[in-house]
Amino acid sequence: MQGTRVASRYAKSFIDLTIQQGVLEQAYADMKFISDVCKSNHDFVIFLKSPIIKTDKKQAVLKEVFSGKLNKVTDAYVKLITDKKRELYLAEIANEFVNQYKKKKEILTAVVTTASGIDDSIRKEIMKIVKGVSNSEVVIEEKINKDLIGGFIIRVGDKQVDASIARRINNLKQTFKENPFVKEL
Repeated sequence: MQGTRVASRYAKSFIDLTIQQGVLEQAYADMKFISDVCKSNHDFVIFLKSPIIKTDKKQAVLKEVFSGKLNKVTDAYVKLITDKKRELYLAEIANEFVNQYKKKKEILTAVVTTASGIDDSIRKEIMKIVKGVSNSEVVIEEKINKDLIGGFIIRVGDKQVDASIARRINNLKQTFKENPFVKEL
């Protein structure tokens, strides 16, 4: 709870700063990049959260990892976060910044989970369906879960449509368990 509150406050203040500086779009790209780095490299997040490693070492590594890849405002903000010893929240701050940016720009994220991935025609159909429900811009995030066997799960905000074969099999299992017919001996 404490981490999410800190991340939310830092992300909000950074959004306000980037709006004042006129670099909101660049900061969004930078924070998305930082978020992707943190999601793809768990060891990097553990490194940032380590209380044993000194702040100057963390700043040197952050500078090396993100050197030339971040806007100067974002770079200064990351340095400020490490100066305040809040680098352990960097991944959460980046995620929260992306979420707050999407909320500010009214962008919906549709998370589509399938067993094998989706092609362009299905992607367009999903975009059409989700845009029909809302006037917002839609971004599709794809996930693959082999346990679904087939079909799909679409999640937009707090709404979910589960049309997977695994769900249908589970429903059949429940139906067979509740079989009202008694087997005669």
